[in-house]
Amino acid sequence: MVEPDLIQDSLPHTNYTDSELGANFKKLRITDNVRELQTVLRDKTTSRGDFIFYADRLIRLVVEEGLNQLPYRHCDVTTPTGHKYEGLSYQRGNCGVSIMRSGEAMEQGLRDCCRSIRIGKILIQKDEDTREAKVVYAKLPPDIDQRKVLLMYPIMNSGNTVIKAVQVLKDHYVKEDNIILLNLFVTPQAAKALVKRFPNMKVLTSEVHPVTPNHFGMKYFGTD
Repeated sequence: MVEPDLIQDSLPHTNYTDSELGANFKKLRITDNVRELQTVLRDKTTSRGDFIFYADRLIRLVVEEGLNQLPYRHCDVTTPTGHKYEGLSYQRGNCGVSIMRSGEAMEQGLRDCCRSIRIGKILIQKDEDTREAKVVYAKLPPDIDQRKVLLMYPIMNSGNTVIKAVQVLKDHYVKEDNIILLNLFVTPQAAKALVKRFPNMKVLTSEVHPVTPNHFGMKYFGTD
């Protein structure tokens, strides 16, 4: 099955500036390490084993940065030597939601960072007759309207799938500014569509580029 947002037409090299996307759109700082991970994932000669290994590394970086967008509270603890330490602790009430199927590749990275976090799922497919993306399945925590939501979807070409998923969350009374989208690769037109439609939602990605590695889900799950 090819996911709706992975059906990619010929894409123009759209020019954009970071300022056009607003303060809620954030990218990882591009280091040589990050660029190597992006390169390996784009290389058609990369074996599936290496692809999964490097994808998991990039996912972990995006997840860790996504956690920086969550609210913290001040927390004082006592060290084993009896000293007081002024630290931080996450505020309670966070959850993850993966957009199936490729979004499920990001679940383990989130669990590795947040051991007991609850994760919901949304499945969106293209209707064979109308060719429109439709919501097929949604399983979400019953109190999701009270939570910060880390929405996971690695590849965005048009943004239509994510737009549908965010609307599902909003239909469950999740506030737009409580949604943080975790993404690996996004096209400029998808990025613009998302920030225009949901200006209060935070978006975190590793790269904005006219051509995304749209083989990601098939390569990761071995269905190519």
